[in-house]
Amino acid sequence: MRRRQFLLQTAGLAGTTAALGLTGCSASKDVKLHLLVASYDKSIGASLGDQWDAVAAAFEKQHAGIRIELERVSYTKIDKTLAQRVEEGRAPDIAQSNIFAPYAEDGRLYDMSQLFDIATQADFIRSFTDAGTVRDATYGIPFLASTPRLFYNKELFRRARISGAPTSWDELRASAQALKAIGVKTPYGLQLGPEAAEDEALSWLLAAGGGYTSELAEYDFVKPENVEALTWLRDELVAEGLAGADPMKLNRTDAYTQFMRGEIGMMIGHPMLMGAADQAKLPYAHAAFPKKDGGAAPPVGISDWLMAFRRNDHRKECGAFLSFLYSGKSALTYGGSQSALPVTYSASDAATGNPAEQPLSPFIEQLANAQFAPVNMRSWPAVRGAIRTDVGQAVLKGGEPETVLASLDESAVKADMEAATS
Repeated sequence: MRRRQFLLQTAGLAGTTAALGLTGCSASKDVKLHLLVASYDKSIGASLGDQWDAVAAAFEKQHAGIRIELERVSYTKIDKTLAQRVEEGRAPDIAQSNIFAPYAEDGRLYDMSQLFDIATQADFIRSFTDAGTVRDATYGIPFLASTPRLFYNKELFRRARISGAPTSWDELRASAQALKAIGVKTPYGLQLGPEAAEDEALSWLLAAGGGYTSELAEYDFVKPENVEALTWLRDELVAEGLAGADPMKLNRTDAYTQFMRGEIGMMIGHPMLMGAADQAKLPYAHAAFPKKDGGAAPPVGISDWLMAFRRNDHRKECGAFLSFLYSGKSALTYGGSQSALPVTYSASDAATGNPAEQPLSPFIEQLANAQFAPVNMRSWPAVRGAIRTDVGQAVLKGGEPETVLASLDESAVKADMEAATS
C-alpha cells in the first residue's frame, strides 16, 4: 500500500446517484455500509489528515437512509486483514486494497457496470480501468493513482555542470558519472529494495521495450529487451558505482529521505515527493523517464483499488456511495499535499486547470499512457513477491540477468498453477 493521500472529487457529488435510484430521501432505509480502508502513518510528501470522516458525513447528509461505518486498518496490514475477513465470511461492503483479482474471480464482487451509470464508467481513465479488469469486466476501481517521473537535484546538477534532465540512458549514465565526480554519494537511486522493486524494475524494462507480460497478457520475463535492460544496469550503473552501495537494500521511503538530504542526485519518484521537497526548499525538477535510446518511456501506472462486495446484497447502496465519491467536475487534494492523481478525465481536466494543482500537470498528462504490472491476475501477489526478492540480484556484480529472469518465469508458472487450484 503506498503512503499517500487521495484526490477526491467534491463538486456536484450527487450527480450520478439519481441513475441508481438513491438520491436524497428516496434511499433504502436503515442500511449500514461497512467500509474497510487504509490508515497511513506520516511519511515524506504526505500530510495524512484522514478525510474519510468528512466524506462519510457529507454522503450521509444527502442519503438519510444509509449509514457509513468506517474501519481503518494500517496500510501495511490492509491486504491481509481483508483476506482474513473474506475467508471468515465477514467481507465488508466496500474495501480498499492492492489486491482485487482473487475476489473477482471467485464471484464475490460487483463490477463497475453494476455500480455506476454509463457516463461515470466512461469518465474513468481507460488505462486504469483496463488494469482493474478481470475476464472482460472491471472490478478494481482505481483509487490513489500515481505515475512516476525522473526527479533530480538541480543544485547538484548545476555543480556537476549537467545542463538538464537526461533524455536517454547514455545521458543518464553520463549525468551519474558527473555527479559521482563531485562527490555525490548515490548519483542514481536504484530502488530495488523489497518495498517497491517491482515498480523500479518495470520502469527500466518498459524503457527498453520490455515488460512483465507478453502481448497475450501472459507472464514473459525472459525476453531480449528485459535481458538488455538489466544487463545495462549491471554493467553501466551498478558496476561503475553510480547506483549506491547496495540497490537491493534501497527502499522507496529511504530513497526519498536520501534525496531530501542531497545524497541522491536523481531517482524515480512520485508526486508525493514534491510536497516534502517544496517544504524543505530543495531545488529539484522532474522529467519523463527516458527510453534507452531517447525519448519518453511509457510511464508505470500505480494504484490502490476499491471494490464492492456482494455478500450483504447492498449493490444500490454501494453504487450510491461510490458514485458520490467519484462524481463532480473538480478535484481537490485533501490536506494540501500533492500526493495522488485523479482517476477520471473530468477530474484530470479540472486539476490541470486549477492553479493550485498545476505542479501535478506533468504527472496527470502521463496517466492515459500508463502501463501496469499484471495486477488483474490472481497470481500477481506471489509473482510480485518473487520480483522483490530476486530481480535485484541480476544487476549486482556477477549477476546473471537471463538466469534471474528465467527463475522469475518459473516462479510465475508455479504461482499460476497454485492460483488455479486455490
